Amino acid sequence: MTSLTPLHFIGEPIDAIFDQPPTLEKKPPCPNALVWQGQTYRIVEELESWHDYERKGHMATNMRPDHAATASARGSWGVGRFYFRVRVEDGRLFELYYDRAPRGSKERKGAWFLREELSEK
Repeated sequence: MTSLTPLHFIGEPIDAIFDQPPTLEKKPPCPNALVWQGQTYRIVEELESWHDYERKGHMATNMRPDHAATASARGSWGVGRFYFRVRVEDGRLFELYYDRAPRGSKERKGAWFLREELSEK
């Protein structure tokens, strides 16, 4: 695979579009499209994906070590991110992620973010 390097940081919320809703909303697959700043970008290729269940901040110390080890392997409620590097129809490359952390008592599902635009080297 070609090496990808950051072109510029974006760090903005997006809407993810799925042709079929994910079976597990807190462990989503790569979306089929994203909406950023009012423009829809159809994803034509998933280049890479990974997840990170690391507990950060005060959450890193609020579990017994054996439970923390299990949580770091499979996640725990509201902790973790799912990352995707994708190519969209116009050829641009993006890294996006789903953050499982709830935004409050009324918004418990987590949110999608466009992390950065990438460049092929």
